[in-house]
Amino acid sequence: MSDREAIITLTTDFGTRDPFVGAMKGVILGIAPGARLVDLTHELAPHDVVEGALALEAAVGFFPAGTIHLAVVDPGVGSARRPLAINARGQYFVGPDNGLFSFLLGGPGCTAVCLEAPAYRLPRVSRTFHGRDVFAPAAAYLALGIPLGSFGPPVTDPVLSPWPTARRQGDALVGEVVHADRFGNLVTSVRAADLEALGPAEALVVEIEGKEVGGIVGCFADLPAGGTGALVGGSDRLEIAAREGSAAAGTGARRGSRVSVRKR
Repeated sequence: MSDREAIITLTTDFGTRDPFVGAMKGVILGIAPGARLVDLTHELAPHDVVEGALALEAAVGFFPAGTIHLAVVDPGVGSARRPLAINARGQYFVGPDNGLFSFLLGGPGCTAVCLEAPAYRLPRVSRTFHGRDVFAPAAAYLALGIPLGSFGPPVTDPVLSPWPTARRQGDALVGEVVHADRFGNLVTSVRAADLEALGPAEALVVEIEGKEVGGIVGCFADLPAGGTGALVGGSDRLEIAAREGSAAAGTGARRGSRVSVRKR
């Protein structure tokens, strides 16, 4: 792969007001000028590693093999936390060892290394901006075809954050809210496959913290006017939504709120 074929995505909690993202892009283009840069998002909640992992999980599967995903949600920057480069699912991932990549670590064929080689960092490394000085150069050198093993020693014990899932509890499926998007839709840990195992969607009803919010419909337009309900969103997760409104505001639910699905 040459840098003119390489795709590098960027995912951070930096926002766009400050020059942080631009500086990272400048470093990448200085090393691999032909790389194609794609912004996934820079509007993650500050320091929210789980939100960053969920954003990556929802998007990376739509990119071609060999894509390099540079992700920085790094409250431990400058500390003893390790900087990682990972090869998994036919793609590369670069970022901090803090659980940000929990959704893919441990899978078949997954390998990780610690970014220690001075040749693939900037000459001067700030203890507060590894995104620019460590991760961006690593992503750029990967785009040039530098082998993963050249960056540093293998990592066999990466940090894994608890990953939210759904579980059967009697005749019900129990999960939790994992994210509220900008529309106020409540994304849950319940996946489409979980629902299929429970029964036909039209026969199911959804509750948050024991309060019924409605049935499962096919799309937002199928929700009752001014009402709430649930649907399977674009990430194949059950979402609780309000018709042209905010389910988060209407229900008062937030990350961690209990969600249950049962037969009517």
